[in-house]
Amino acid sequence: MTTRTPLGIGIIGLQEGRTLLKAINQPIPPPVGQPETLTYRAPHARAVAACDLNAERVSEAYAEDPSLFYTSDYSAMLRRDDVDIVAIYTPDALHADHILQAFEAGKHVICTKPLVNTLADAQRLWAASRQTDRKLLVGQSVRFFESFRRQRAAYEAGELGALELADAHYIHRMDWYYRKSPWAADATDWVFLGMSHPIDVLCWYLGPIAEVSAFGSRSALAQSFHVRSHDICAVNLRAVDGRLGRALGHYGLHELPSARNALELMLYGADGTSLAQYHDMRYLYTRPDGTEAREDMLYARRGYYFNNDTHGMHYGEFANYAEAFACAILEGREASPNLAEGLAVFAVMEAVRRSIASGQPIAVPPILAEIRGEQAQ
Repeated sequence: MTTRTPLGIGIIGLQEGRTLLKAINQPIPPPVGQPETLTYRAPHARAVAACDLNAERVSEAYAEDPSLFYTSDYSAMLRRDDVDIVAIYTPDALHADHILQAFEAGKHVICTKPLVNTLADAQRLWAASRQTDRKLLVGQSVRFFESFRRQRAAYEAGELGALELADAHYIHRMDWYYRKSPWAADATDWVFLGMSHPIDVLCWYLGPIAEVSAFGSRSALAQSFHVRSHDICAVNLRAVDGRLGRALGHYGLHELPSARNALELMLYGADGTSLAQYHDMRYLYTRPDGTEAREDMLYARRGYYFNNDTHGMHYGEFANYAEAFACAILEGREASPNLAEGLAVFAVMEAVRRSIASGQPIAVPPILAEIRGEQAQ
């Protein structure tokens, strides 16, 4: 493995992947009124190549950054010696194929969420993970957003005490997404799309999940776009250690952002409670004396996370996970969430899908056994 820094990233899928390209190759916008400085969000990672079948997307990316190698041939990008990491932002059904091709080419991988959306692809990745020393990071952007990072740091410092209950939601109107990515209507399930955010953060805090019980329905918006899956989901989770979590999702609603942020995570601990929010960049928590405190980082950090748009693209989160992954590779350690964690989250999502379909609680460990091929033994 090369020891050069920054590590070179090759991006496949420029519809979403251009966000990573801009996030790590363009300098951070300076605060208003301050002189321009060449400070980068991810000093240990740099995009060097990009791949997309859509010529218009390639042309637009080239116009913004002509320094990269651009191609419509994924294998050509994989052959490049300057590509150390492949960042995958293709439609969900293609993730497993693109990951496996990258592993075979000797590349490390960043894959946007969801890692996979079928049991067969989860089994393929599990088998491949037994045969490669390449590392993988699941691009779960919520974990790398400022307010959620603050919440995690406080939790790890013991400020909440023992965690007793976690409550997460992702609610966002998605008509724009159906127009941008029409495959979302009939080639996947919202359990693996939007619900991957709240389910992932619950797994992050609760650890291995024993059982889920879930219900789903379809919004009027989903019906108008002939969406195959349920786009309204209510999920209860029980961790192996007995702690509880709840995840809610609604992707056809009329949003009320002043009342509820699109993404929120409430943690209820024995010694305190905390709330992280997105799109806003707020972190709310109880002090030891029981009073409430609020940190609002949007004004100070919007240049880093949103290029000074109030609620723009995911520049900061994408750069944060690229930097964390590059540093882990250079230091010879694992980054989180890795492939094993990604497959564990998939198993929970698959249990949610089965519970919605059957109307019954579903145990998660047997699905993990299916992924590992242990039932056939």
